[in-house]
Amino acid sequence: MAERSTAAVDVADNGDETSLTAQADQSTADGVAKNRERDTDSDEVQESPRTDGAGTTSPPELHSGHKLARRYRLEECVTRLDGFSSWRAVDEKLRRAVGVHILPADHSRARSVLAAARSSALLGDPRFVQVLDAVEENDVVYVVHEWLPDATELTTLLASGPLEPYDAYQMVSQVSSAMAAAHREGLAHLRLNPNAVLRASTGQWRIRGLAVNAALRGVASDTPQRTDTEAIGALLYAALTQRWPYESDAYGLSGLPKDIGLIAPDQVRAGVHRGLSELSMRALANDGATASRHESPCTTPEELVKAIGEMPRIRPPEPAFTAPPEYQRTTYQQGTYGRQGPRPGVTQPITTPPPPLQSRTGKALKWAVSALLIAALGLGSWQLADALMDQGGKSEDPGQTQTNDGNDKSPKKPASGKPIAISGARDFDPLGDQSEKPSDIGKVYDNSTATYWQTDFYLSADFGRLKSGVGIILDLGKTQQVGKVTVTFVGDTSVELRSASSNAGSEPTSLDAYSKVAEGSGTTVQLKPGKSLKSRYLLVWLTKLPLQPDDGKWRGRVADIKVTS
Repeated sequence: MAERSTAAVDVADNGDETSLTAQADQSTADGVAKNRERDTDSDEVQESPRTDGAGTTSPPELHSGHKLARRYRLEECVTRLDGFSSWRAVDEKLRRAVGVHILPADHSRARSVLAAARSSALLGDPRFVQVLDAVEENDVVYVVHEWLPDATELTTLLASGPLEPYDAYQMVSQVSSAMAAAHREGLAHLRLNPNAVLRASTGQWRIRGLAVNAALRGVASDTPQRTDTEAIGALLYAALTQRWPYESDAYGLSGLPKDIGLIAPDQVRAGVHRGLSELSMRALANDGATASRHESPCTTPEELVKAIGEMPRIRPPEPAFTAPPEYQRTTYQQGTYGRQGPRPGVTQPITTPPPPLQSRTGKALKWAVSALLIAALGLGSWQLADALMDQGGKSEDPGQTQTNDGNDKSPKKPASGKPIAISGARDFDPLGDQSEKPSDIGKVYDNSTATYWQTDFYLSADFGRLKSGVGIILDLGKTQQVGKVTVTFVGDTSVELRSASSNAGSEPTSLDAYSKVAEGSGTTVQLKPGKSLKSRYLLVWLTKLPLQPDDGKWRGRVADIKVTS
């Protein structure tokens, strides 16, 4: 049975090439191709030689079971057009599924595909589907990439309706920051569309085909940053409205009505988040104008990341609790524990309350209790009066003002720090996928060490060398004097206490906005700033993770955080 997956790189997605759209639609979103190998040799799928300099050679004759480098066994052809083919394969050496692009070595784009694949592999950013190998061998060029069996294309997600505001916010945040990092290294995507964006089962968004998809199709741009930024705007528009922001239908989405131009998402569909609607319009090619504002357009992914950082953060929805149906409740929940249910049609007798104590023994018991109560009241009154008299004899004349001449040699107890309530907290992962178990964040300040928030798992204590740390942002409600932060971990963990500026008007969203004020390691760490600290926003930043014995993985677990003045 074919493995369900969405990791096959989309190289046949639709854009303005209408003829190729129908061909690409024959491969399904989950990687199980409908255009089986017997269909790919037909004239409809196999394109004829082109006169524009594209591939003029036929693709190599390959079939299921063929091996490349005595290692990669081809399983299923996902796409075959324009002189190249894409396959789901198995890496027999590492026993894992992979994807493979194959084209003849004399193909006009072979050199550019190899260069794009090797450049993409050097980036090594986990937010992109990774290129694992790029080889020229036996008159064939092939590119091997990750295959993600647990990921779902944005195209598939939108088939059932638009995304919730929080999901759309996470998508545009993670995709924008990933593309900004790629452009800083000189890499562009140029074919960023709903088929190229995947959501993993962990909630992380990933991008496939960086540089490679464009090289396979011979796509180039004089303004690559603007091209990718507009593509991100189109992705956000589609996520909010389930419509493609152009007149033509694409990726299973209906286009906008003709002759009305580009209108804001909140005018297409009711209930669209206003901030996200304006963000998508700033990224799309409309000179930045929206229905209500005239914000400057975002022309690069870096500008888009900055605009997202200036927005109020969209919180995840609260989990809804549904009461169990009546038939699932226990007799204790139904209030009938220890009693038999009434039989239908039988009137239940009313239980008569027991009579008061009327016997001789009962009367004697009542008198004894009354006597004990009178004695207790008398004793308590005497002790209270005695205490008041003693206090009055020792007190000074209340009419005189008590002064301190500075000669009092008695030591004074230092004032102990007062607890500061944490009004809110959120996970903070600016160097990764922007999300780190947000649903459990409330467990760090629920006054219980039996529950904990934990990070994702990593391959080493230093986060698999993917980033320098993750953390938790604490909101104290207002700017306050902070004396100490006590953090209880599960396992020996290294941690830093960082603080936002005392005059920060809103919660900072970048790591650079928090300065380090203390650090430590252990299972219970007291973080005391070296000097007077006033702040509203604190960052508990984990820098080294313990190996958890229960699952054998490197991950941080925060059981409790307390802040005192």
